[in-house]
Amino acid sequence: MTEGSYARAHRRSIEDPEGFWGEAARGIDWVTEPTKVLDDSRPPFYRWFQGGQLNTCFNAVDRHVLAGRGDQPAIHYDSPVTGSSRTLTYAELQDQVSRFGGALRALGVDKGDRVVIYMPMVPEAAIAMLACARIGAVHSVVFGGFAPGELAARIEDATPKVVVIASCGIEPKRVVPYKPMLDAAIERSTHKPDHCVVLQREQALAEMGPRDLDWAVLMAPAKRIKSGCVTVAAHEPPFVFFTSVTT
Repeated sequence: MTEGSYARAHRRSIEDPEGFWGEAARGIDWVTEPTKVLDDSRPPFYRWFQGGQLNTCFNAVDRHVLAGRGDQPAIHYDSPVTGSSRTLTYAELQDQVSRFGGALRALGVDKGDRVVIYMPMVPEAAIAMLACARIGAVHSVVFGGFAPGELAARIEDATPKVVVIASCGIEPKRVVPYKPMLDAAIERSTHKPDHCVVLQREQALAEMGPRDLDWAVLMAPAKRIKSGCVTVAAHEPPFVFFTSVTT
């Protein structure tokens, strides 16, 4: 039986991890190229791409704009539940991400700070994740609609400076308001985020409180402050992901 391309690639990744991942890393735009692919001098504490520096958002967005692909679709959103769709080109995505990154910086989010994202699968969720990566912040996505107890546990552990939410999630037979669950979660948590950024959706507008800020207002032209890409070390985490282990 002839070995397939996937099986060959998998076998090589096991037998020659440095060669396999070193070759893959040549497809990345590095600020500083790594001096060593795999540092295995302190097992089980392995570290990949020792000495390497980069920005994940630049690799996901900016380099495609620089390569002349700015007018090509980067995100296509098609929601059968709401009956809406829209497309963001790479240039439009870069603009949105850099603006939201600037908004986060203006709210005091710096390199290494955490941001919890509690949103449904809308383009703004991807924009928020990429904006965090752009400024060197660490994002943590919490499944939209999680009950206050589960959300509180994640806020308690991640200690975010900012929580980004949508006002609601939309399911086939119901609309789920997110803001009351976030408010209850913050009430339970000993850690209190400085700000909550709310993407208002017309199906259920959120009631705003003292720490709450409207996504649309932050992204308005008059408030526009763009952020560049912050260089981070290859081993620095871009996100914290809480899992039930079965994931």
